[in-house]
Amino acid sequence: MAYVAPRMKWRKQKKYREDVIATAKATGCILQFWNSLLVGDELTILGIVDDDEYGYLIDAIYDTSNLEEWKNFRFNYRGLRLWSLTYEQELTTPLHITAGRGFTDCLRLLLQRRADVDLAPGGTTALHEACENCQPECAKLLLMHGANANAVSEDGLMPLHVCTSHESLECAKYLLQYGAAINGCTVDEYDTPLHVAARNGLPDHTELYLRHGAAVDKQNYEGLTSLNSACSQPQEAQDLRNYFKVCQILINAGANIHTEEQDKRTPLHMACKNANPDIVDLLLENGASVNNMDYGGEAPMHNILKVVAYKISHSPERIVRSLLNHGSIRVWPGALPKVLMHCSKSPRTIEVLLNAYSHLKVTDTWVESVSEEVFKEYKEFYESVFSLEMTPRSLQHLARCSLRKFLEGRVHKVVPKLDLPKFIKNYLLLDFRGYIH
Repeated sequence: MAYVAPRMKWRKQKKYREDVIATAKATGCILQFWNSLLVGDELTILGIVDDDEYGYLIDAIYDTSNLEEWKNFRFNYRGLRLWSLTYEQELTTPLHITAGRGFTDCLRLLLQRRADVDLAPGGTTALHEACENCQPECAKLLLMHGANANAVSEDGLMPLHVCTSHESLECAKYLLQYGAAINGCTVDEYDTPLHVAARNGLPDHTELYLRHGAAVDKQNYEGLTSLNSACSQPQEAQDLRNYFKVCQILINAGANIHTEEQDKRTPLHMACKNANPDIVDLLLENGASVNNMDYGGEAPMHNILKVVAYKISHSPERIVRSLLNHGSIRVWPGALPKVLMHCSKSPRTIEVLLNAYSHLKVTDTWVESVSEEVFKEYKEFYESVFSLEMTPRSLQHLARCSLRKFLEGRVHKVVPKLDLPKFIKNYLLLDFRGYIH
């Protein structure tokens, strides 16, 4: 796929509206109505909107910003933490307030009095607010009263695109029940709901969308499929399992594991960059190419070695081992001291890497590459590494290297089938021992 330059996001400045109620200046019954909306006081809201004099408040537009405050902070970057040339109104409606806060009874009261269900003065509808804030009963109520399930916000998002958390699943179900477009795209990035679910690590959403006919290999503006999106998203240790489940579901649904985005990175490149060992194993088991180069000339092995120091809790050594067992290119021996410097906090990663070589030329540069602090923490391991300066590798290790060379690219397939004790199979597959010999 040819390189596509990043899209510039530009929004036309909104016109200042005079036909709004500024909440900062509201008084009397209008202020009472506004405060009742904020706390879900149904009886007070009912008493006010049924008064002919104040019935217009149902569809009134409220500006929650404060012009005087903006004037005070406009040039005070310490107070506002940003600098703004223009004053923008923050517009909302009673439907937005009640739907976003989950005040179902208040929302029903307003809808029964014919509140405009698709009003969007601030750029989003009340349905967007309900879905974004995971309020399924409010979303259902709005849809029952005719809310547009495919309304597009000023940011180019449909309600399904704002279902970005596990708690929004019921909202997504209601949207699909009322005709939401399963392959509807965002205006800027051309993301489908499946892209959004994958990027946010939502396995239940992913299954739901696929059951409703989501296109599994549809690419967005950057060439990312849903599988690419799941693999490319930065992941915390507690999120690894969810992203693995998403990838598993997508691959079982027929997702192409070889799709390259605009920088020619495959899902395997991205999974290595974000250090998710289970996804890496899944991709390799399904035939991912271990030595494909991206636009910058980097293979998956390069991607994982760059992040080892920051992803130790993700078990990066598992990824390095899997890549080597599937025939990955090795690090050029002259670059090993540099790798040692950046990855020394993960001795298991270093162990796997070094055990892929039959001979090593250990020099003083290697010793200097490991900080004193790290050396003290993993003294036994690094002493075994540095001792190779005067000692050849063991015959056992040399035999392993010979067999692995003979089985180049097939180690992961052949070794498990050999009629050998389990500990020998593990040894051939570069299992961890805590020392180099």
